[in-house]
Amino acid sequence: MNQNDRELDEIVRIARAAAAVVMDVYATPFTVEMKGPGDPVTRADREANALICSALEAAFPGEAVLAEESVPAADELAARFGQERVFFVDPLDGTREFADRNGEFAVMIGLSVRGRAALGVVVMPTTGEALAGRAGHADERGGDGGFAFLEAKDGSRRPLRVSSVGAPADAALIVSRSHRPKELEPLIARLGITRVVPCGSVGVKIARIATAEVDLYIHGGGGAKLWDSCAPEAVLRGAGGRFTDLAGAPIDYAGPGLKLARGIIASNGALQDAVVAAARSELG
Repeated sequence: MNQNDRELDEIVRIARAAAAVVMDVYATPFTVEMKGPGDPVTRADREANALICSALEAAFPGEAVLAEESVPAADELAARFGQERVFFVDPLDGTREFADRNGEFAVMIGLSVRGRAALGVVVMPTTGEALAGRAGHADERGGDGGFAFLEAKDGSRRPLRVSSVGAPADAALIVSRSHRPKELEPLIARLGITRVVPCGSVGVKIARIATAEVDLYIHGGGGAKLWDSCAPEAVLRGAGGRFTDLAGAPIDYAGPGLKLARGIIASNGALQDAVVAAARSELG
């Protein structure tokens, strides 16, 4: 485990500062607004967004930042996608869970380099845990030389390593707490999966794969965007897992769009090939 990564340590510091802002709001009778159908936002989202963007600009001047609560206009968006290094910020992943006060939300900062997730930090504000990692150099088999660790509230660190479950029928699948996606039911049945764990927040779901609590996450596409996946992908790959779209291709963080239209398969790595093959058969 790399203990001397100053860039990663700085991003952990920034994410923890934002998590403190989130918890300050969590302790108040905050209100929930709607940016659109099924798209809630709170003061915590906006204040954490502002803090992270300001801190990244101070620590990494001139580098591109794409954050959920401050998306630029189309021409500026394209210009930022065109940079070699792009930070993707989700200041409060799991706003619905934050509003429900169930603890399943995270602060996430990811860095892509030349269109691939390279570094990520996912902080769980309610527990004080921070998951952080570097993805290393990607290849189609995962296990790409990265590293990941969990930093506890007291600052102590331990390395992260995914589970070794290799048979889909033995795997624990983590799914949305608010709705189990019906379009994935045939795929789940084809894989023989019976252990299904509900959870909010994409980041929290993938964090639980990185900590070996569960083995697999499948997202059919739709509402998720690049800031939902960049940080968790880097952590998961650093912990030895794999992260692709439903067809088995790497996630492209170079744009032109922000949506993860081709879905996600995130796993411990050992399951990835079988799940991708099943997804190609079931989802076409």
